[in-house]
Amino acid sequence: MGTYDPSGRDVLGNKSICFMFICAFGLVTLFQQIIYGKNHIKRYFEQYEGPYEFNCTICKKLRQDIMGVKVLSMVKTAELFERWRNLQVCRWEQNKVEANAFKNLLSRCCNAPSFLFTTKKNTPSGTKLRYEVDTSSIIPITSEIFKMFPDDMPYTRSQFKKCAVIGNGGIIKNSKCGKEIDSADFVFRCNIPPISEKYAVDVGYKTNIVTINPSIITERFQKLEKWRRPFFNVLQTYKNSSVVLPAFYNTHNTDVSFRVKYLMDDFGSQKAVYFFNPQYLLSVQRFWGLQGVRAKRLTSGLMLATAAMELCEEVHLYGFWAFSMNPSGLFIMHHYYDNIKPRPGFHAMPNEIFSFLHLHTRGVLHVHTNPCR
Repeated sequence: MGTYDPSGRDVLGNKSICFMFICAFGLVTLFQQIIYGKNHIKRYFEQYEGPYEFNCTICKKLRQDIMGVKVLSMVKTAELFERWRNLQVCRWEQNKVEANAFKNLLSRCCNAPSFLFTTKKNTPSGTKLRYEVDTSSIIPITSEIFKMFPDDMPYTRSQFKKCAVIGNGGIIKNSKCGKEIDSADFVFRCNIPPISEKYAVDVGYKTNIVTINPSIITERFQKLEKWRRPFFNVLQTYKNSSVVLPAFYNTHNTDVSFRVKYLMDDFGSQKAVYFFNPQYLLSVQRFWGLQGVRAKRLTSGLMLATAAMELCEEVHLYGFWAFSMNPSGLFIMHHYYDNIKPRPGFHAMPNEIFSFLHLHTRGVLHVHTNPCR
């Protein structure tokens, strides 16, 4: 027989057993939560044959998972990626009510069909045009400058059925989206990116509008003081596309932007050269500031996407991503053609992408981050 222990404890006393039971129960519960959290959507999907319809129960839930995050700081990047990955099993569908409501908002604040470019109609000769950033500076619109403007805006509201806006993000590399992009009715590109045979399988060739940041002309082509032919040859890559420059962003951009127009005329090019209207860009900056995108300068991609939402019935974004990893957690280059990052603090790219994800979720536009079929 054992001896009596007056302390009331044995090797595995009541308190120890209770504590171990609680720990075991906690571990089992945690394990179940992990398994359930990872697999409950998968188990639900086993009842369907994908892709899943936009308005099915699970897709409504997955969209709410993204819309429930009101600001980017509310969620860790990895969690946002997971929510976005989950939503990819749902077929995207345009919500015409939401898309038209957003288009009307843009029409009231910005009105791209009337003010996207500086034209003879919206900026008569003799106007003292105020710069977008150097707001204390104005430029008198002389008869010489006035001649460079188109008579009126070349595009109208909802003129194009399906538009593709191509960002330069590394997310588009190895996407095989080139053919899908080229099938769009109208294609916007940012800052004369390479579209040679090396990249075309991912980004396509078709280009209707391409923007040029004057800093590219300054740094790569010596302000067109010498390297005129190489610059012209680069623009020829985009065939009959129109060229758009922010000539009235600040005083430094004006002469360089005008030189592009003069060069195209000198070489007998039929390409149209347009200059963004600084009041339009200011309106767009204010609009997105109210949506939570506050930056020294919006990206060219956001400006083009904003215009596209007024000019097109349906907008698709490719190459838009602001993180060093893709949604699956794999590292990607900053651009599809190089890994040179922009000046820190100049753009607010994560917030821009976050806004696009919300618009995708609402059915306003379609953000493509997966390889094309």
